Amino acid sequence: MSSQRRGTDSLAKPTRRTMDKTHWLYIAVIAAVVFGAAIGLLAPEVGKALKPLGTMFIALIKMVIAPIIFCTLVIGVGSIAKAATVGKVGGLALLYFMTMSTVALAIGLVVGNIIHPGSGLHLKPYEGAAGGEENSTVKFLMEMIPSDIPVLPTLVLALMVGFALQSMGKAGEPVLNGVKEIQKVVFKLMMMIMWLAPVGAFGAIAAVVGATGWAAIGSMAILMGAFYLTCALFIVIILGSILRLVTGLNIFTLMRYLAREYLLIFATSSSESALPRLMAKMEHAGVSKPVVGITVPTGYSFNLDGTAIYLTMSALFISTAMGIPMNLGEQVGLLVFMIIASKGAAGVTGAGLATLAAGLAAHKPILLDGMGVIVGIDKFMSECRALTNFTGNAVATLLIGKWTNEIDMDQARAVLAGQRPFDETTMEEDGHGSTHDGGTPESPSQDQRVPAAV
Repeated sequence: MSSQRRGTDSLAKPTRRTMDKTHWLYIAVIAAVVFGAAIGLLAPEVGKALKPLGTMFIALIKMVIAPIIFCTLVIGVGSIAKAATVGKVGGLALLYFMTMSTVALAIGLVVGNIIHPGSGLHLKPYEGAAGGEENSTVKFLMEMIPSDIPVLPTLVLALMVGFALQSMGKAGEPVLNGVKEIQKVVFKLMMMIMWLAPVGAFGAIAAVVGATGWAAIGSMAILMGAFYLTCALFIVIILGSILRLVTGLNIFTLMRYLAREYLLIFATSSSESALPRLMAKMEHAGVSKPVVGITVPTGYSFNLDGTAIYLTMSALFISTAMGIPMNLGEQVGLLVFMIIASKGAAGVTGAGLATLAAGLAAHKPILLDGMGVIVGIDKFMSECRALTNFTGNAVATLLIGKWTNEIDMDQARAVLAGQRPFDETTMEEDGHGSTHDGGTPESPSQDQRVPAAV
């Protein structure tokens, strides 16, 4: 028991440190956006002159797109193969995740085509706006940043390497582990770049507001409002309906049960911070340990509903704002690319931004110059992305438990009704849904309930 508490305490400490760092970054981005908008409105020419700040930040993002795509896809292919070997639970989970991610991406495209976010902004690439007279200092700094690597060849190579490593079996594990270590370095670099987001957001917002005035603020507000509304409707209508049809449970009672995790995610802008608590709570809600142990971690990499909606809506926003709309074929191609490229980068600061950049680079590289505006409002949408991803994984765990007969429905109904509250003081598993009233985590009869037959 004490060892479990020590393990829980060790998890809590780094979570608080991460929350503090992200909190300061979040505040800095908000301040930069407000200040940049003010400069653009009060001194338009000064605002437009600050555009290189946003351009250089996007160049840094472009620099790491290929390494991120390569590492996450190589590891992602390995994760798919590993999950597929665990039998019925893993197969159902992967099929469900791929289906829901595709649905979410499609919904983002539909909403984007209905509201046409970004119309009227008339964004221009930096080179065009500079009129051919680029500042020598800016040119020198831009030349210091490594050029981006083509994305599509990188994607194809990553898929081939991933499948090759899987075919090697245990002989390929050292290489796969090496890629995981490289991924840590790449993500560390990405996080370092994200600390420059306030500077990039300041320059980008000042430039676009300086060029278009209040129209820019209105367009960004429309995108954010539409994104929040779309995510809310996706949770209530799509996820809520599936949950009710399959399990008979109510999405609102589930969200009330996960209220503390929502607060934690809102504070950190990442669903990763609530991963241990989600696993403990799903087991308390009656889902067996094997199902929770497979579904939740896999879902964190492959079930990113909120991120999927964000990717397609933001891509359409940028293409519309730059006056380079995508036709239906390009949108379908973007959807397919995002389905593949969005896997494996969950919980990493800036991963959604990098995936968006990868999608744009693969289809129309010129659209990358319009990403500066998204940088400015990305943090405002990050909490909604994380909350939607988290809710989607909670719903998926209950669904997989029901489909595999690995859930105690009496326990689930009692827990969501508030009759059997979760022990917030220890966060310990309690046997995954004992039907005994007044049961405790120490109860031997509950421990015997863990392994249900698949």
